[in-house]
Amino acid sequence: MTPVGFPAVRPRRLRRTPQLRRLVRESRLTPAQLVLPCFVKEGLTRPEAIPSMPGVVRHSLKSLAAEARQAQRLGIGSILLFGLPRRKDARGSQADAAEGIVQQAVRAVKAAASALTVITDVCLCEYTDHGHCGILRGTHVQNDATLARLAAIAVSQARAGADVVAPSAMMDGQVRAVRRALDAAGFTETPILAYAAKYCSAFYGPFRDAAASAPQRGDRQGYQMDPANVEEALREVALDIEEGADLVMVKPALAYLDVLRAVKERFHWPTAVYQVSGEYAMLKAAAARGWLDEDRATRELVTAMRRAGADLIITYAARRVAQQLHAAP
Repeated sequence: MTPVGFPAVRPRRLRRTPQLRRLVRESRLTPAQLVLPCFVKEGLTRPEAIPSMPGVVRHSLKSLAAEARQAQRLGIGSILLFGLPRRKDARGSQADAAEGIVQQAVRAVKAAASALTVITDVCLCEYTDHGHCGILRGTHVQNDATLARLAAIAVSQARAGADVVAPSAMMDGQVRAVRRALDAAGFTETPILAYAAKYCSAFYGPFRDAAASAPQRGDRQGYQMDPANVEEALREVALDIEEGADLVMVKPALAYLDVLRAVKERFHWPTAVYQVSGEYAMLKAAAARGWLDEDRATRELVTAMRRAGADLIITYAARRVAQQLHAAP
């Protein structure tokens, strides 16, 4: 409605040229707000393709360093590391090994691209032989026993040089346990990015292929969130902030933009969103069939996440988006 006393306005006047559209753009995206997730696999000598995620690979340490250098050249702000160990066991013992694959990867990225913020995933699913995110007893994940393992992993990763640690197991009290362990080990300045509202989603399938982390029995409905709930997400975020989370995350992205908006409006806290593997794979599949323009669709989806309130956007398309932003800001 036009305010009383004002002349009639034609909104199209400000849409007429690229320059005018940029002038009044409400949601602005820069490469620095992008986070590139990367898989690194112990023992690889060259990258290994992931069929369900076209354009994404499991890296060797050498290829990861090259990927990090390219991300830094594009101005991408952060890299998020997931590790695939050579050996798995019931307690995920390689997750906090001093020479574990993520610990080696952190050092490789820091040496290759010092301007990148290195974020490490703190979880057990890639390291356990049963594929669950915690210590399993029978068919149930043991919350409190898992906290000690998550704390040890976070300290090991911080010791290797991680700039930010990101507990993702959705155990009650995980942020408090990680914060206390980091502080006790002298890493009082290491921030925590909490996977605060992580839903039990159908969109994780390609990731589980990539990370070889699918549960061997049972599922994760007992600790990841019910997709029907948003008030519960707000409670989870509030708890994580109270326990010491410096940043919080909503995961996945596209089906949970309402949750992202609610989190940002309620807490005004640094907030990340994760465009997960299934979301990425759907887009790639549709583009491969000529059903949509991949560049435009990717940019539109990432802009929607930014518009909904994301300060950081974790996406496997980070390089592609950064290249677009450089070409046509």
